[in-house]
Order: sequence, then structure tokens, then C-alpha cells
Amino acid sequence: MARPRLFSLLLPLALAACVGHVQTRSPAPATPVPAPDKPKTAHAAGVEAGPSFDSLAVPAEAAVRALKAFRLSCGALQRRTDGSGLTQASDWQAPCAAAMAASDQQAAAFFATQLEVARIGDGRAFATGYYEPEIAGSRTPAPGYAVPIYTRPADLVEVDLGLFSDSLKGRRVRGRVVNNQLLPYADRAEIVAGGLAGRGLELAYAADAIDFFFLQVQGSGRLTLPDGSVMRIGYDGQNGRDYTAIGKVMREKGLLAPGDANMAGIIRWLRANPDQAQAVMNENKSWVFFKELTGPGPLGALGLPVTGRATVAADPLFVPLGAPIFLQTDRPEANGLWVAQDTGGAIKGPNRFDTFWGAGVEAEQIAGGMMARGVAYVLVPKGTVARLKAQTQP
Repeated sequence: MARPRLFSLLLPLALAACVGHVQTRSPAPATPVPAPDKPKTAHAAGVEAGPSFDSLAVPAEAAVRALKAFRLSCGALQRRTDGSGLTQASDWQAPCAAAMAASDQQAAAFFATQLEVARIGDGRAFATGYYEPEIAGSRTPAPGYAVPIYTRPADLVEVDLGLFSDSLKGRRVRGRVVNNQLLPYADRAEIVAGGLAGRGLELAYAADAIDFFFLQVQGSGRLTLPDGSVMRIGYDGQNGRDYTAIGKVMREKGLLAPGDANMAGIIRWLRANPDQAQAVMNENKSWVFFKELTGPGPLGALGLPVTGRATVAADPLFVPLGAPIFLQTDRPEANGLWVAQDTGGAIKGPNRFDTFWGAGVEAEQIAGGMMARGVAYVLVPKGTVARLKAQTQP
């Protein structure tokens, strides 16, 4: 989870488009500088007034979940610089004060009176899903537990490019310094081959490399230990390499039959072809590092616990992290009110979201099949749209 953060799963075809979480979603790879003809922020993409909140017909229980998640985000909303260009930290003071005072029964009324609905760009949305997986693991190396789970290396450097140019605000790169040069960090293939071995970075050991690969895609998860206890691990950085969706690679190579371009089909192929599985997984050069979580979790990009069926990962250049989001799509499960509390390596651009479903079999099934298309709206403090429009007037 970026993911500090849960990395996004981006399944069926989404694994094909995914992650950090989470992804970690999360923990997200460093963002490449976009092409100059593409909008870099929500403000640049264009902001229009959306429909009234009341017309969205948000179910009462969804409004309550979103209000609880929004309250958790309020501290961050009032501290962070909003990379989307939509709001200032001070804009959220009044809505956050009202949220703290509102009862659960007043949840819908809070959103209707304190916030307004805005559309970013054309509003056309694409949403995938992620969840918190549980795999077999051990705190120490043991027979059957040989896949190292690494903590963040001390020589992994993250550079805020916004310190060097205003046009690069919100952009970061990761790597390592060698002979006074910033170079790319080791990729997945190098790390799997032992590139980090012997440095005391092993946090735990997974029983299965394929299971661990997908936990990395999520950016957070649970290890079921040999004694039956559970160890929770969360995103603690990423090697800076771009995320590559192996489902897409496998389709292009003709490895997946029609109808198998989903998580189940990808895993089936990997297990049926163990001699090729690692090479395919190495096509995704991204590697996620972990830390043990001992408090509430999993944690999202704001460093706060994320909530199943309430948290969504978004691109912070297009959505203020902590802001509510309304989705109306062709997948009923994804419809309703969410709160942008996470980011992900493949969650880039306007109206691109990754919905978090929690843990368990149902969460895995929903997240694994989630590919929703429709429209999205961002809820911002009253007066935001008018102010932005006034700023663009000649």
C-alpha cells in the first residue's frame, strides 16, 4: 500500500495494466515525467461543477463508512501540499471541523452541506481493485520457507524532483549513489538472484515465490507463520523501477489462452510452467520492500489505516489525497462514495482509481475481477470550482 500503500492488483486485464499499495496499492514506483501534451494536474485537466450530492443517491451505510474514513484523513489534508492544484490545506479546515462534529446519522448531510461535487477532465473513470492477501511465511529461514522478504535498504535514495524545478513538483525518483552519480537500483531479477543477500535485510521468508510476487503487487499483506500466528507486513519503499503488468506481457507472448487473462489464469500458467515462471515475473522490474506492522493496518499512502469498501487509491496529481470520490460505473460493487487514501504504481492520470476491499476470500474475489468503467467525481470544499474558474479567466 503505497502504496506505503497497498499496491494495486489491477486484475484480469488489470494485472495487464497494473499495484502499491498498492500498489500498495502505495508504495508506487517513481513517476516518469509525462509527455508535455498531457495534463499534469487536475487543474490543468480542467475542472467543472458536477451534479448535486443529493442527486448521487449515496446509501446511508456508504456515507457512514466514507465519513469515518474522511475523518482519519483530515489531519493529512490540512498538512499536505495538494499536488492536484485543486485545494489549499486551509480549504479543508472548516469541512474537517464539521466532520469531527457530525454524527453517523448526519453523514450524508455532512457531505451535502460541506463539500461540492467536481468533475475532473471528462470524468470518464476506470477502476480496478486490491485487497490484503495472506500467504504462508516464517520469521526465520526454515525448510519450505526460502523466499526472502526484504526491509528497505539504507542505500536506497529517493529524490524529490520538485526541489529542482516547479514543473516537476510531486515527482520523485529512486536509486542509489555510486561514484557521486545517482543510478537505478537493483531490479527484480538482480534481487531474486541474490543482489541483497548477506546484508541483514531479511524481515521474513515466504513459502512460495508466486504468492509473494502477488503480495508485492498488493503492497501489504499477512504472513501465516508455522505456529499459526499472523505477522502483518506493510510497504516500506520500492526500488524505483517501473511496474510492468505481467498479464499484458504474457498475452503479448501468447502464453495465456483467451479467457485466462485474469489472476487465476496467470497463476495457473505460472504454476504449470515453473521453469519459466520466474523469468516471467522478472518482466516486472519493480520490487517492494516491507516492514512489520504492529498497530492498525494495512497502511495507505497517508500513513493511515485503509478501510475495506471505503478506501480508494488515486493519483495525487489529480485528486487531493484524503478527498472523497464518487464512482458510478458498470460494476455495482464499485459504485458509491470512497476516500482517496492510497496511491499505486499503475494508478496514474485523471479518474483512474483502485478500490480497496479488505482481507479474506470475498475481498480477493471482488478485487481480482474488478474492472469498472463509468464516471467519477471528486468532492472538494465549497467554492473550489468557482475559485479555480476565476483563476483561469483572462
